[in-house]
Amino acid sequence: MASKTLAVNIARQACAGLRSPRPTSRTIARVAQPVRPIWRPRQPAIRIAGQRRALSSTSRTRFADVDGAFDPRQQDRESDEVDVCIVGGGPSGLSAAIRLKQLANEAGNDSFRVLLLEKSGELGDHIVSGNVIEPSALNELLPDWNAEDNPNRFEYTTPATADKMRFLTSTSSIPLPKPPQMNNHGNYIISLNQFIKWLGERAEEVGVEIYPGFAASEILYDHEGVVKGVATNDLGVSREGKPKDSFERGMEFHARVTLLGEGCHGSLTKQVIKKYDLRRDSQHQTYGLGIKEIWEIQPEKFQSGLVVHSLGYPLPSDTYGGGWMYHFGDNMVSVGLVVGLDYPNPWLAPYGEFQKMKQHPLYKDVLEGGKCISYGARTLIEGGFQSIPKCAFPGGALIGDTAGFVNLPKIKGTHTAMRSGMLAAEATWDALSTSSDGTVFLFDYEDKLRSSSIWSELKQVRNMRPSFHTPLGLYGGILYSGLEAYVFRGKTPWTLKHGKPDHAATKTADQCKKIEYPKPDGKISFDILTSVSRSGTNHEEDQPVHLQVKDWDRHAKMEWPKYKGVENRFCPAGVYEYIEDESKDVGVRFQINSQNCVHCKTCDIKDPSQDINWATPQGGEGPKYVLT
Repeated sequence: MASKTLAVNIARQACAGLRSPRPTSRTIARVAQPVRPIWRPRQPAIRIAGQRRALSSTSRTRFADVDGAFDPRQQDRESDEVDVCIVGGGPSGLSAAIRLKQLANEAGNDSFRVLLLEKSGELGDHIVSGNVIEPSALNELLPDWNAEDNPNRFEYTTPATADKMRFLTSTSSIPLPKPPQMNNHGNYIISLNQFIKWLGERAEEVGVEIYPGFAASEILYDHEGVVKGVATNDLGVSREGKPKDSFERGMEFHARVTLLGEGCHGSLTKQVIKKYDLRRDSQHQTYGLGIKEIWEIQPEKFQSGLVVHSLGYPLPSDTYGGGWMYHFGDNMVSVGLVVGLDYPNPWLAPYGEFQKMKQHPLYKDVLEGGKCISYGARTLIEGGFQSIPKCAFPGGALIGDTAGFVNLPKIKGTHTAMRSGMLAAEATWDALSTSSDGTVFLFDYEDKLRSSSIWSELKQVRNMRPSFHTPLGLYGGILYSGLEAYVFRGKTPWTLKHGKPDHAATKTADQCKKIEYPKPDGKISFDILTSVSRSGTNHEEDQPVHLQVKDWDRHAKMEWPKYKGVENRFCPAGVYEYIEDESKDVGVRFQINSQNCVHCKTCDIKDPSQDINWATPQGGEGPKYVLT
């Protein structure tokens, strides 16, 4: 079935390349974006030329239920058998794939199949990160990654040369001592978007099968409840759930081991955690929302390798978060703000706070006269050590950010994500090498994690983030974190607990002060739709809404009276609206502009009623980030 799988991949990618945005009055006005080819494996595309026609006749077969309504579940899906299926083409997924093929190739097992599914149309399109990378895991995985004599070295690195830490008031910038965890000596400022594209090429070289544009939407189980792989979502289904001329049934990928590396708050990960109760011995996860822009600044303001972090303004004292500014490449600056999603005030808008932050002299003096060229937003893990779930389950494991390995005080997660993928790969190879049948349970992966630097690193800083939940708030958290960094160093006999889950931390609108945000000036600060246009995001409108709310009217009745449109404010992409409508009981109509979605998943996390479920749209859709 391998050739059939690849044939469907090419057919889908060809269709994806023909799709064009169809904006409406409730979607963003798109700006011209540079056309880039869809990234795909090279050799497999050559091997299966001419086989698309045989599959297309099968995919057109349609079935109906007893009421005559179309039911795609009545149609068989094509399937493929592989040794290991990896969901997610980020640092953890690609590192796991590369390490597995390295081990297989060293053992002379060229037939060992490692397949990686990525929902974005091209590797890296959905990746957003700061990013100052600690290269320890990369040095282990690909020792010559930065060697001068390596023709395939990763060239887009800027060595970190200086660190600054500032506490901001509305007009001033107060120097703070730099915690030892934030020492960036030996680290590199990179674009994770560029890095993932490069890492994908290295994976392809060792024989990994990479399928971009494939959105894994369903976990498959065998008769014993063991994970046996994943299925991708159906294509060509209308907004009303009816088949279009382009309808194509999703595919099943069966594997002895399935590794989930979906990133923060993965949609399949949620299902697996719930089914196997993987959080039975851990605390709930907590999250932040990172909003980022890439600027090209005036050469005289550029300081190559400068790393700047800030606390305080513009965030209120009851809200955790901070800003950054990294100078990299040629006159490029990465600037962004992370807002902890346990903020209480429903009037607060993280996007609005970010625009305010850029007007502070610390940032404005650098950005003024420059040009914003890219925008992105993504949630990130903040729970740390006490929120790590069980990572192995029958038939697979969680790796990277989807498992929660971000070192928040260090502001690093790429190296831990990569290392977790490598550890899972080694445990998987050992398990499959010693057993040819039966259920695979990666006990060794759990053991490897606990004896790795990931575990010791996260345990040492476990009390810093939850210290901001003390009655002393921001200032108490800063003080306690300083003690942990310089005195306790993680050796305290206690482990602090997180506060309420992020959605439950939201107060009602009448309990909080309303926040009015200044009008954007169009030079340093921008309206939200202008920013979203810079993300390159696009979704075909005529498909089921992937931001799933069962009853929009019921949702408005639950949310509007209490929170007065919190969804509109926490979303960094203008997806949610409340529109005046006298025909509705609450006087407003709830509207979802799903084409604007940048896949940040804030809504799934922060919605107070937990009534929004983020699911995968058609493969290949969403943002098309550049340099993020």
